[in-house]
Amino acid sequence: MPETNIFSNPSLLFTLAFAAALALGLLLKFWLNSRQIRYVAQHRPLVPAAFTQVISLQAHHKAADYTLAKARLGLLEMAMGTAVLLCWTLLGGLSALNQWLLSWLGTGMTQQLALLAGFVLLSGVIDLPLTLYQTFVLEERFGFNKMSFKLWLLDLLKSSAIGALIGLPIAALILWMMAASGGLWWLWAWCVWMGFNLLLLVIYPTLIAPLFNKFTPLEDATLKARVTALMQRCGFSAKGLFVMDGSKRSAHANAYFTGFGAAKRVVFYDTLLSKLSPAEVDAVLAHELGHFKHRHIIKRILSMFAMSLAGFALLGWLAQQVWFYTGLGVQPNATGPNDALALLLLLLAMPVFSFFVAPVFAQLSRKHEFEADAYAVRQTSGQDLSTALLKLYEDNASTLTPDPVYVAFYYSHPGATERLARMQAPTPATGSAH
Repeated sequence: MPETNIFSNPSLLFTLAFAAALALGLLLKFWLNSRQIRYVAQHRPLVPAAFTQVISLQAHHKAADYTLAKARLGLLEMAMGTAVLLCWTLLGGLSALNQWLLSWLGTGMTQQLALLAGFVLLSGVIDLPLTLYQTFVLEERFGFNKMSFKLWLLDLLKSSAIGALIGLPIAALILWMMAASGGLWWLWAWCVWMGFNLLLLVIYPTLIAPLFNKFTPLEDATLKARVTALMQRCGFSAKGLFVMDGSKRSAHANAYFTGFGAAKRVVFYDTLLSKLSPAEVDAVLAHELGHFKHRHIIKRILSMFAMSLAGFALLGWLAQQVWFYTGLGVQPNATGPNDALALLLLLLAMPVFSFFVAPVFAQLSRKHEFEADAYAVRQTSGQDLSTALLKLYEDNASTLTPDPVYVAFYYSHPGATERLARMQAPTPATGSAH
């Protein structure tokens, strides 16, 4: 009997590569989370020396306990997520769903859309227990959840309806292009996808966000004058200043810009305004302006464009490779289109491989945050920004002592100690802000 060479079997080779990446990624995630748990627990007894005058021991304990609770839940989420992924792929779950829908609906667009919708629905149901636990047990325990079950259910129904109304037509259009646009379908589909995302940036603030929250014009005349003067000083304009009733869902505080082009608006959580002084609100807003000044938003949109183009190009190639399907436990349809299958398989497999480059993007994000911080310090006051961030760290129960390796791998924002130390250092002539 001739020997089997795995290098002559691309399906088996891809299965092994996927399984190896999945196992290695899971081990790395568990190691990182375990480091975070040990590090935060070890530093729980005492407030770091740099913060003893501003952070109480009780607040430090709460932040550590909240971080530990989320990290331990994260271990369970990782294990369950890996098990579910294996069930969808190598154990044949997606293939079984596809075959059942084929036997019921036959080949064609209806079956493909049903496959996408069925996958999203089943995935949502599988995630439901952990979602409910996180909202109504973990967040509730630490005093952050303000949602009733009725409001949570209403949000779920609204988001599902919006997802179906927007997602299904876009999915149908992309699936049609995959079948009818020739070898370069992925390029035209990418153009449609990017146009859709840009449209969402414009319509989200005025058409979608108000379905979930109430937005009222900022009425505090003093704060409004300060904010307006800051934006004029920074050469920035917005369509309006609004306060969002974030407190009806969570005690967490935030502020953000939303929209695109002329539709940009500044949104403050009501929880943020209740906790910060006008000068501190100014400093937080200056940080956000720093992102625009350094063109971080444009850079992120362009990087999203580039990565999605690469993703569509990759999908265009993989959709034609039988080993891509069989290597992930799916038997492709021999007499009809497999476009929805290919799309789902790429969405399932891509995070397994891209996880290992996550630290690169996290490091870039932290660099942007330092630049935005430096800009805010120049435009307002480093002291105001420091006190604002400390209040937000305390009110959001963000730990002051995360594991440095965990930070390097995951954190999109710098840790508190390094971040505040940079603010207090002499500002270079070319410095920037958050």
